[in-house]
Amino acid sequence: MSKTFILTTISMVLCLGLSAQKKDVNPLVPAEHIVQITTDFGVMKVKLYNETPKSRDNFVKLVQDGFYDSLLFHRVIKGFMIQGGDPQSKNAAPGVPLGNGDVGYTIPAEFNDSLFHKKGALCAARTENPEKAGSACQFYIVQGKTLSDAELDQFEQNVNRGTRMQGAFQQIINDPANAALKENFVRMQQTNQRDSLNALVQSTIQPMIDAKVKPFKYSAAQREIYKTIGGTPSLDQGYTVFGEVIEGLDVIDKIAAVQTAPGDRPVADVKMTMKLIK
Repeated sequence: MSKTFILTTISMVLCLGLSAQKKDVNPLVPAEHIVQITTDFGVMKVKLYNETPKSRDNFVKLVQDGFYDSLLFHRVIKGFMIQGGDPQSKNAAPGVPLGNGDVGYTIPAEFNDSLFHKKGALCAARTENPEKAGSACQFYIVQGKTLSDAELDQFEQNVNRGTRMQGAFQQIINDPANAALKENFVRMQQTNQRDSLNALVQSTIQPMIDAKVKPFKYSAAQREIYKTIGGTPSLDQGYTVFGEVIEGLDVIDKIAAVQTAPGDRPVADVKMTMKLIK
């Protein structure tokens, strides 16, 4: 057998192998995006989550448009977070209150149990609204603090008793199939029959909620991160987490340590620029 035939055969096998590998790539899954945030205190690299596509795509567009260049981290709370993205912060005079600027639209909430407020989490700031829609431009990066298991247990209970239960209750009580249940509930409310109302909730409504909603629970890995690296679990399931700092966690600490004026604006401006590097 000639060497030429052997080499040709090997080349064909390699080509077939490469073709097979290419077929395994899912073209519907977007590439991971990395944004570089340059500040007066160093550089952070932020990975954007594909699990939050609306928030991801909006942030990428603003970065590519140069929207964030020369804006400020206008709200800094040590042990909590650093916030930026207010368009009114560009060239803002010293002492001017900031935080009310926007771009005229919001982004629907994108909650995912696997995405949480660990240190370095990139999250959408927002005003109070029932849908928990996030600001399209203002964001915060978590600093937070380390927590105990007991504290995390309490935060789990808060989520289960609050956001999740309220959402499930509204779906159940407004379901046309539960019209009689709603009528009884409203009547007991209006006539202040507290004991009967509590009995109705415990015997009928709560089991329906339990069947409808999966309880929120931190994984062992999430608990370990909160206990060793830290974060702000009080914000979980209330604000969209759409990315995380993968390089430059120390920059968060440096910014969080700056002197601030009343209103939490840094006394000396902390500017940012951003660019998409992947």
